[in-house]
Amino acid sequence: MTLEILGITVLGVFLFGYIIVASIDFGAGFFNAFSVVTGKEHILTRVIQRYLSPVWEVTNVFLVFFFVGMVGFFPKTAYYYGSTLLVPASIATILLAIRGAYYAFTIYGGLKYRRYTILYGLTGLFIPASLSIVLVISEGGFVTIRNGGPELDYWVLFTSPLAWSIVVLSLTSVLYISAVFLTWYAQKAKDYNAANLLRKYALAWAGPAIITASGIIVEMRTHNPEHYERLLDLWWMFGLSVLFFAGTVYLLWRRIAYGFAFVLLAGQFTAAFLAYGISHYPYLLYPYLTIYDGFTNKAMATALVTAFIAGLCLLIPSLYLLLKLFLFNKDYVQGNRNDHV
Repeated sequence: MTLEILGITVLGVFLFGYIIVASIDFGAGFFNAFSVVTGKEHILTRVIQRYLSPVWEVTNVFLVFFFVGMVGFFPKTAYYYGSTLLVPASIATILLAIRGAYYAFTIYGGLKYRRYTILYGLTGLFIPASLSIVLVISEGGFVTIRNGGPELDYWVLFTSPLAWSIVVLSLTSVLYISAVFLTWYAQKAKDYNAANLLRKYALAWAGPAIITASGIIVEMRTHNPEHYERLLDLWWMFGLSVLFFAGTVYLLWRRIAYGFAFVLLAGQFTAAFLAYGISHYPYLLYPYLTIYDGFTNKAMATALVTAFIAGLCLLIPSLYLLLKLFLFNKDYVQGNRNDHV
């Protein structure tokens, strides 16, 4: 395995970790706000806040590792993506700051205004939508080199069916992943009213999630034929993802094994993530940038790989302790402890 492949693999691990953990976090905030609007706050708010309290501060660790590593391993990404992502990245940063500020004031300052809760919930939709623009741009056709530098064509971006397909997929996936996990979490907390309601949300968002994922493949056929052909070569991985999806929906429908349903969901997104990443290789940005263009020097790459693996070895046990001491601690999930991390 070359250093380039090892570097992108390590980054892929952090990116996938962020996708799963952040999706649960964003979706939880949205469902909390939705319950306030629909008058079901008494059903969902307690279980959602018990989940968010220990994890909200660590969610963005994965994102920080990913972006630092991307620029460290592949310095040219700063040149191609730096200016083109100025607007969407700035929006995402502002929204992340709003989320952090809101939750800090809610937990430690007792802020309980309805409109702030709704704003917090909406950021859970706008953040994945803005971050998904990175994935859109990487498919090519949106960036041109003019006057010696890359420029993003916003008109082409906002009128692209592929762009909207990816944005919608980011929203449906966030809500689907979050609803499935929170259904399991509510069941562990023996909050059966919340579990039943979240189960309905999970089933409601299952269809849109798989439909929009399929729609991206269809749109890829005309937007990026090269990538489309490579996706077809990995049809079996997508088929495996669909089987995992069917298993998750079946278990939710039967109201059984919610924990295993989430494991199948993780398998579904792992298979799809791997298939997409492998088919995208070696491009970071079609057709200008590959993982072999402007890769950092060997000494720096070795140091980065070592540092990131060490960071992962620290992060995984930390998350395990977080799960054991809080999220899946019997007293905590059932509301018998009021610890705030």
